Amino acid sequence: MSAPRVLVVEHENGTGPAQVGERLTAQGLVLDLCRPWAGDALPQELDAYDGVLVLGGSMGPYDEEQAPWLPAVCELLRQAVARDLPTLGICLGMELLTVACGGKVQHADRPEVGLCDLAPLRSASTDELFAPLANPNMSLHAVQWHWEETSVLPEGAVPLLTSERCAHQAYRIGAAVWGVQFHPEVLAGDIADWGTSDIGPLSALGLDPASVVAHVAREEEQLRASWGAFAERWGGIVTARRSEREHQ
Repeated sequence: MSAPRVLVVEHENGTGPAQVGERLTAQGLVLDLCRPWAGDALPQELDAYDGVLVLGGSMGPYDEEQAPWLPAVCELLRQAVARDLPTLGICLGMELLTVACGGKVQHADRPEVGLCDLAPLRSASTDELFAPLANPNMSLHAVQWHWEETSVLPEGAVPLLTSERCAHQAYRIGAAVWGVQFHPEVLAGDIADWGTSDIGPLSALGLDPASVVAHVAREEEQLRASWGAFAERWGGIVTARRSEREHQ
C-alpha cells in the first residue's frame, strides 16, 4: 500500500510548510511540493492526492498579475471542496479558499502581525480538527502575518476561531476542508526573514521586526506543541479518509 500523498502549494520562496510539513512527513505522508512561483506546473485535478495543503504568501488572493497561478489554485480548492478531500489553507491559502467558494476578502482594518490570541467558537468543540483546542480554560495563540482577511464567509462555512482584530480566524467547509488565517506552521526562525523583507509595512504598524521575532521565540515551546499536534491531527484525517476510500 502506498503512503498517503498531499499536494503542497507554495507561493513564494521562504514560505514552505515548515513544522507542519515536518510533522506530516514524520507520520509517513508523502508531500508533493509544487512551487508555481519557480515554474512548477500545478496539477489540473486531484485524483493522485489524498490531501491538499495551500500555504501563505505576501500577495493577496486577487493579485493575479503578481501571481498568475492563483486562479488555478482556486480551481483546485473548488475541486477539493466538491470531493470533501482533506484540505488545509493557511493565511493566503484560506483567503484563496474564501474567494474560490464565493466569499469575500478585504484589506484588514487592523492587520495582525506576530503572536496573537485566538478564541474558539462553540462550533470548534465538535470539530474533528479543532476540538482539542476548544478548551475555554486553555490559552490559545498563534503567529499572524496578514494584511488581508476574510470579510464574508463562503455559504455554508462553519466558523471555528476568532480574534479581537479578525472575526474569521478559522472555518470549515463540508467535513474536511479547513482554512486558517494564522500560521500554525511557523516558529521564530521561519519568520525572521519575513521581518527583514517587511520592515516598511511593520514600521507603519509601529512594530519592530526583531521584537516580533523575539516575542514568538519566547513562546516557541507552546507553539511547537499546540500546532505540531494540530498538524498531526490533520495528517491523521488525511490518512483515515484515504483508508475509508480504499475500503469502499
